[in-house]
Amino acid sequence: MIHRPMICKITSIVDEAVDRKTITVRAPIIARRAVPGQFIMVWAIGVDEIPMGISHIGDEEISFTVHRVGEATAALHRRKIGDVIGVRGPYGNGFKITGRRVLVVGGGTGMAPLMPLIEKLIEKRIDVTVINGAKTVGELIFLKKLQQWHEDGEIELIVTTDDGTFGIKAMASDVVEQVIKERGIEEVYVCGPEKMMVKILEITERLGVHLQASLERYMKCAIGICGSCTLDPLGLRVCKDGPVFPSEVLRRISELGRYRRNSSGIKEPV
Repeated sequence: MIHRPMICKITSIVDEAVDRKTITVRAPIIARRAVPGQFIMVWAIGVDEIPMGISHIGDEEISFTVHRVGEATAALHRRKIGDVIGVRGPYGNGFKITGRRVLVVGGGTGMAPLMPLIEKLIEKRIDVTVINGAKTVGELIFLKKLQQWHEDGEIELIVTTDDGTFGIKAMASDVVEQVIKERGIEEVYVCGPEKMMVKILEITERLGVHLQASLERYMKCAIGICGSCTLDPLGLRVCKDGPVFPSEVLRRISELGRYRRNSSGIKEPV
């Protein structure tokens, strides 16, 4: 675990979707230590550090996918190949691989930290069904990569858009119950909007299927000191105890899908 930013050179930038870019940096120390589901802290020099899920783990490189929503993410979007940024990590607990028939559900940019997990599941020859959902076709990320895996027989792929501009006209959570029942799913992995994840938790609890969800919270330190990412009422820290939490913990988090804290620690509706 690296607690000081390492200066890393950007080796690749890919436009994934509207206002969404995947940035790859050379970071061999982090790449050798990272596991699917962990995150890094990224510093676009001159602005605040922000947490980023890892969307690819290579031999000497890692990637993260940035949705432009504020000052720090806008600064990252302005960076070019050859520029340097600060990166530290990896942090947190990743996904635990279990079951022979699994379902992976990504909502919007939440698909990003699930990509290394899917690669690992394919490597272990586990039966994988992926639901990739977004509000509209322009916000779907990693669609070509997922389609290629599907064409190669590595995964089953279902794509949903809220407005019906691609795939099934539905929210990702709308098709989860049918997939679990039809395909005998034993484990569900999810990352995306919190209200979507709460709905999927309710479905898996009712069907008796185990779930692992990757949560996102405001983070300052990433090492469990500042408390800005604490979850009520358990006092768990997303940076240290998560970001991946299992069903048995998720069902006890009262703020899930209801509120989160801003940079001042004030609770705001999700």
